[in-house]
Amino acid sequence: MHAVQTAGGKNPAGSLCHRIANNARCGLTLFLLAACLPAAVCAADQDAATDEATAKLIATITAVGGNGEGNVPAVQALKELQKQPASAIVPVLSAFSDAGIISQNLLRSAVESIADSTVDAGSKLPVEELTAFVEDTDHHPRARRLAFELVKQSDETKATELLQGLLTDPSPELRRDAVQLRMDAAAALTGEEQQKEAVALYQEAMKGAVDDDQVKAISAALKKAGIEVDLQQHFGFLTQWKVVGPFDNKDKVGFAAVYPPEKGVDFDATYDGQSGEVKWQPLKTEDDYGIIDVAEQLENWKGSVVYAATVVDVAEARQAEIRLGTPNAWKLWVNGKLLFGREEYHRGMKLDQYRVPVELKQGRNVILLKVCQNEQTENWAQRYRFQVRVCDPAGSALPAKEIRLISWSEPAPAE
Repeated sequence: MHAVQTAGGKNPAGSLCHRIANNARCGLTLFLLAACLPAAVCAADQDAATDEATAKLIATITAVGGNGEGNVPAVQALKELQKQPASAIVPVLSAFSDAGIISQNLLRSAVESIADSTVDAGSKLPVEELTAFVEDTDHHPRARRLAFELVKQSDETKATELLQGLLTDPSPELRRDAVQLRMDAAAALTGEEQQKEAVALYQEAMKGAVDDDQVKAISAALKKAGIEVDLQQHFGFLTQWKVVGPFDNKDKVGFAAVYPPEKGVDFDATYDGQSGEVKWQPLKTEDDYGIIDVAEQLENWKGSVVYAATVVDVAEARQAEIRLGTPNAWKLWVNGKLLFGREEYHRGMKLDQYRVPVELKQGRNVILLKVCQNEQTENWAQRYRFQVRVCDPAGSALPAKEIRLISWSEPAPAE
């Protein structure tokens, strides 16, 4: 018996079977989709619910006030937040930017607990998301540091690669690690034929170094290789000043007293001082750390006040920090505006002892510092000195193209 064929040679029975088979497959596919769709929708709904719950818990924690207001509900929220999955880590880290120090500590505890639970369960942390978080400098430095530690915990190689790009990072902690990475690599190159490579690594590390211990170590290594480092320039110390005084600070009256330089800096003016007429005189330091020593370079007038002023020219208006160290009481003005002061005597002096944010205007900026010496006679109470530098918030000196110290020969503008 022969099968019937159409004029085109096709078997209609075969075509029919083919259509039936196709329809069966389509039906099966639709059945499977129908079976899976509720599960997918359910999973999406569950994820959305988890995200919403996480957001509410975070909001409760970030609502804690500076004096601990709202701490009780925040602690309860922390207990629930610690139970969230690894997907909650990045949202919790992101909340650092809107949180006070108490809330940040609670958020940190939540991140660490979630990460520990994830690892203990044999699951992986979201390394790619954490890496992207670290690379985004808009996030809070503490949160970025914590994210980096989690990346390092999961993938040492990834963390090392990440550090390569953080040499001039605005986060001092991450920058320090990036500097140390290069220092360690340079120190490992001990062969004579490797010295050139080691020097290059040290010089690269110096570009990001802002911590004094690292700067000193790099400087020593470079000096051993015959290369001197200008520490004044590296840190951005202000080394040329005009100083006027002494004015009276007997019985500590001088800190609150308003003497003429506070009303306007005029380098051509003379004033009635503590012991007669006084006028501005130039004072410069060669000290590596920019220390102006009033007692050594002028005189240790006990119970006195001196004013020191300098002028910097800034290419464009910008945010910066004025960082200073002094064992004496002090006040600081920029362009006639009082920024900060501290009435404390002989409690020690160190680099970056005080950090004062400042808005520098384009052009010339007049920096005025008031330094007060008390009447104590003990040997440890004789220092009368200060050091001042201008830097960005991370501690790097502003580039030479952005700021210039006006020399003494150029007249200062009237404030």
